[in-house]
Amino acid sequence: MDALIRGFLLAAVLSLFSNIAIAANVHGNIYDLSLNKVSGARVVVNTTPEQFMVSKDGSYSFDAPNGFYAIRAELRQDGTVASESRNISISQEGKYVIDLILFPSFDEEDDISREPELSFPETENGSFTPFIIILFLVILAIVIFVIFKGKKESMKGSGEGSGENVHTEEKEKDKKEDDSDLDKVIEVIKKEGGRTTQKEIRKQIPVSEAKISLMIAELEHKGIIRKIKKGRGNIIVLEKK
Repeated sequence: MDALIRGFLLAAVLSLFSNIAIAANVHGNIYDLSLNKVSGARVVVNTTPEQFMVSKDGSYSFDAPNGFYAIRAELRQDGTVASESRNISISQEGKYVIDLILFPSFDEEDDISREPELSFPETENGSFTPFIIILFLVILAIVIFVIFKGKKESMKGSGEGSGENVHTEEKEKDKKEDDSDLDKVIEVIKKEGGRTTQKEIRKQIPVSEAKISLMIAELEHKGIIRKIKKGRGNIIVLEKK
């Protein structure tokens, strides 16, 4: 009987040391939407037993054996909740780096996840395929060019003397309208506290969805805003100058 108990204890100790030997380290940083490190976030990983910690310097670290786990970081502040969850599969020893970006809760988030507009094939890491985005913008630019070219030719046929003045006025008018629309997008983002969803911008500015996407791309190119993918929608953040 004593030999059986000693054998059981030995097997338990060997199993414990075996799990420790194959343990991997999971660590990373925790950021807000402005990509600044966040302190005070609670991080939980569903190992057995469950591990949790409160990040004091914007980073976290756990040791875990082989398996499939869910990591969640959450920050409650001023009555709001910002969180992010990620899954990880550990199959060998080593260090696994998982950075987390805390996203605030939006009322329309469920609608965004089901929204079919402007959805492109995604790569393995969840980002849009760059080639598809470039192809879409090129086709859109060609369509706009053909439309404007047709307008110019029709205006030219109406009279050589006044043609140049009409073209100039048309260009100035289009530029003023484009600048005005860009200002409207910026005002919507400011009104929403410096960040909002692309869907909310479309609600408040009565223009086509394609033009909204084109204006957001132009503002992002100019460095005025930053677009962050969330689900199948986008969160638009106004850059701080």
